[in-house]
Amino acid sequence: MVKKTVVRPGYVQSTDTTLKVPVSQLGVGMYVSALDRPWLETPFLVQGFLIESLDHIMLVQEFCDYVYIDAVKEDWVPAEERVEQNTGKKKQRYIHKVSVEQENGVAPGVYRQAKTIVKSVLDDVRIGNALDVKKAKETVSDCVDSLLRNPDALMWLGKINNVNSGTAEHSLNVCILVVAFGRHLGLEKLELEQLGLCGLLHDIGMMKVPGDVLSKGSQLSEKETRILKGHTLHGRNILMSNPGLYHGVTDVAHCHHEHLDGSGYPRGLKAVGISHNTRMVSIVDTYIDMTTEQFGGKPSTTLEAVRFLYANRGTKFDDELVLQFVQCVGLYPPGSLALLNNGEVGIVISTNYKNRRLPKVLKLLDHAKNPIKPHVVNLGNANEQGDRKEFLIKDILINGSYGIDLQEHLRKGLTLG
Repeated sequence: MVKKTVVRPGYVQSTDTTLKVPVSQLGVGMYVSALDRPWLETPFLVQGFLIESLDHIMLVQEFCDYVYIDAVKEDWVPAEERVEQNTGKKKQRYIHKVSVEQENGVAPGVYRQAKTIVKSVLDDVRIGNALDVKKAKETVSDCVDSLLRNPDALMWLGKINNVNSGTAEHSLNVCILVVAFGRHLGLEKLELEQLGLCGLLHDIGMMKVPGDVLSKGSQLSEKETRILKGHTLHGRNILMSNPGLYHGVTDVAHCHHEHLDGSGYPRGLKAVGISHNTRMVSIVDTYIDMTTEQFGGKPSTTLEAVRFLYANRGTKFDDELVLQFVQCVGLYPPGSLALLNNGEVGIVISTNYKNRRLPKVLKLLDHAKNPIKPHVVNLGNANEQGDRKEFLIKDILINGSYGIDLQEHLRKGLTLG
């Protein structure tokens, strides 16, 4: 066998060992030498190929559960372990304490109360009152508790409420998703609470941006753009006036629009000047911004947002953290509107951590796009009983597709079981 040189972000290696790797662990730069099924059952034209893009990874995941890559065994380290090595912290291993259906009995109340408190806290800052740090911390703590029991229920609610969201909803949704991200990375509970506070207050400076600038969306003049970007400085100043606050919160509010290559603002910092929490919030903030319908503009799908993050990893965003974030949310995160291969439509309600291509889906429309009684189907179980290709997600749709308004379903009391 001729040795190949395989380049992965962060290391180069000569390959003389074949490793069996789950498709969830695939990354750009890996050389796939064999599949878990005959090559003729797949669309791949050559037997052996280099993974060169996110689309390539998604195609492999569509047809395979695991593949074989050429690597030096002792040199190849999964992305989550490289993050652990880089941070110098031992990863906390979390399990789901309750099912998503059980947590759904609690999570809506947690979300409603949190949204009310966040609006109140931000409104106080807008009119010049002091930041109520105690309320903010209590809100984050409640969210962390729910996410530690089972992250899917609160993530599901955050995604569904991520439509035409204002600063309060956006801030809460960033808090929820960045805590779920931290849980995935195995951060300790105190670290999750600190990270959640960073997410909750990252845009607090927006309270000092004039409403007419905020309401214009993307159609801003050069002067208005400068005013909008000033929210990072406003955020720093607001948070610095609270000396008892975790210092990382101020840093994140000031720096969450900085990029590793120095192309961000307000200071054009490069990688060495950007903290770990700031890097995490930056990824989550971008993802949520892209998938939110704002000012009449068409939102990106979750897959499009993931592709953007992948395309900019190592330049704008932290390389390893992007890999881990995609593993955290999956290609089909809870709250996504999904089109199945058989034409049926539903909402993804929880992730299948053994096979992320086969989550639980709340079906709403039949193959002819006619409304049906909502019911939950576990695609993993369905595929064990029937044809492997019958129950797969074909595409992720934007809110409003086929007349489905996610928030309207939530207001009607849509449940997960």
